[in-house]
Amino acid sequence: MTARSLRSDENAGRTEDADELDVEEALALVRDDNGSTHQGGHRPPAPPPQGSGPAARRDAHHKATPWPEARASAARAARAVNRSAHRAPVSVRLDDALGLTLAAPLDALTDLPSFDTSAMDGWAVAGPGPWAVRDEGVLAGHAEPAPLTDGEAARIATGARIPPDTTAVLRSEHGQTDEKGRLHATREVVPGQDIRPRGQECRSGDQLLPPGTLVTPAVLGLAAAAGYDTLAAVPRPRVDVLVLGDELLTEGTPRGGLIRDALGPMLPPWLRALGAEVTAVRRLGDSAEALHKAVTTSQAEVIVTTGGTASGPVDHVHPTLQRIGAELLVDGVKVRPGHPMLLARTKENQHLVGLPGNPLAAVSGLLTLAEPLLRTLAARPAPEPYTLPLRDEAHGHPYDTRLVPVVLRGDSAIPLHYNGPAMLRGIAAADALAVVPPGGSRPGQEAELLDLPWASAGIGVCFT
Repeated sequence: MTARSLRSDENAGRTEDADELDVEEALALVRDDNGSTHQGGHRPPAPPPQGSGPAARRDAHHKATPWPEARASAARAARAVNRSAHRAPVSVRLDDALGLTLAAPLDALTDLPSFDTSAMDGWAVAGPGPWAVRDEGVLAGHAEPAPLTDGEAARIATGARIPPDTTAVLRSEHGQTDEKGRLHATREVVPGQDIRPRGQECRSGDQLLPPGTLVTPAVLGLAAAAGYDTLAAVPRPRVDVLVLGDELLTEGTPRGGLIRDALGPMLPPWLRALGAEVTAVRRLGDSAEALHKAVTTSQAEVIVTTGGTASGPVDHVHPTLQRIGAELLVDGVKVRPGHPMLLARTKENQHLVGLPGNPLAAVSGLLTLAEPLLRTLAARPAPEPYTLPLRDEAHGHPYDTRLVPVVLRGDSAIPLHYNGPAMLRGIAAADALAVVPPGGSRPGQEAELLDLPWASAGIGVCFT
């Protein structure tokens, strides 16, 4: 992973975490209006519904799911779907299999190599030298050549079939011819040298890779060499993205109280990098009926919504889920940014991930709920957890986990500025997110890291 450069100005654009938390807590514990925030736009106050005062907000936070448990709940929900017939394996051509997971063992369909081949350019020789050299050489892709007799040699190319009765392959740089055209070795010739015998790598029927293996470019090459045209794979989970909010523009600069939609362009490639097939991206505005229709008619396995997860007058996600009888698996997570995120089971084989509308909060929701859900649906292996010491202090929340963009430099992680819930400047320069426990982390303290898919040396770099 390559760490990106940092701004040298330590103060420009820095988020004052302590001040931000004071404001956040005051809003959560004191205000009794129901104003909600979409992608940076505040809604006008509305009359508070019953039970929306400070005590209710404290109670709602108390019931929020701890961050590790929320991720485990998302993976558990996907495993329940995978146990049903809805996630049956599919047969996929090699050209379309990159990034999928093998649903069956990759067994060799032939010996590899399937015949004795030359490992080097040089001469196939028989018996002790010097050797008389045949006029015709042996090239890769040609039929089996005639046998050699003792004292005979033939020019041979790498990958070509070894003539019967060959003793060894003499490399080009280890042989020379005399004035009579006879071949002499300039170093000892060991029987069998530079010959790849049939079945050296595997025999037909050997298991090359187990089910559950991620299909990388190297796996595609091995499958092709072993004789495969298609692979049995776990299908990509299909995802519909529903972008909510009347305040969103799809082009141009912000104007007239409207802001650009950052999540519509960002989420589809990010979801693809997490292994999903994005089947639709729809912008619905703030319409309860449009949201209801979109959710109830979706054939995707996962629906991802943006915004509308709070309790304001135009936050329609919770009412819609209640209306259709969905089961809330996670309703709020003890993580900042992004605590109003949610996960619901809308059908036996369909889930909805509700992301907050603020961009960095939505990223937090992606990595907290969508990533383990999609990874498990796709049967991808879970990344090995790892930690690095933080070079600088990372301010924490009093009682919530905090996800902070970092760059990786050598053996440490450097927290980035511009890490407020509505900001993307920090995450756009980041290699990972640091998991900061309640109370914060001191300089030098180890922090768990969540790699961003394009910053890790894996298949996640594939966005198409």
